[in-house]
Amino acid sequence: MGADPFDAVRAALARPARPSSDYDLNPGHRAVPHGLRAAAVLVPLAAGPRGVEVVLTKRASGLRSHPGQIAFPGGQIDAGDASEEAAALREAEEEIGLPPALVETMGRLPVHETVTGFTMTPIMARITAPFDPRPAPGEVEEVFRVPLAHVADPARYRVERRMWRGVWRNYYAVPWGPYYIWGATARILRGFADRMAGG
Repeated sequence: MGADPFDAVRAALARPARPSSDYDLNPGHRAVPHGLRAAAVLVPLAAGPRGVEVVLTKRASGLRSHPGQIAFPGGQIDAGDASEEAAALREAEEEIGLPPALVETMGRLPVHETVTGFTMTPIMARITAPFDPRPAPGEVEEVFRVPLAHVADPARYRVERRMWRGVWRNYYAVPWGPYYIWGATARILRGFADRMAGG
């Protein structure tokens, strides 16, 4: 019997992690934190034809916030959520139709603070059986997969910048085919890539 392809993920999760935020590449532009809202996202991994793959979403173009951007399924933590894990699983079921019964949580990644006022807890998880994604109408335009080997390679990342609220801000980007993965999603993946590489 061959090695479990998720063993490398478990080993990486056991390594120390650095803090994560949208300010990592913009230390001089950190706002004074106030009224930060708690959120949780699921970082779903699944066995696929290209090895372990990361399931991502493309947000609907009509959304008021972050339209068309690549994101993990997730959202704000509700009062009825028992934990960050519960919130991430609820949101994943609502956004992409992923049944919680098919999800095995593996661990948390560092809480990520965003410039838009969220403290986001990423929950890394394994999808244990095949499922057919059902994108939430008006919220998710597409569900797709990226090989973990691609986003786990620090050399695949580049630092780019754009003007945001009158200030140039640097951010990570790790494009995959037609998908431009950037911002908080890319920063969270880059942090895990460093741990996969042993750093």
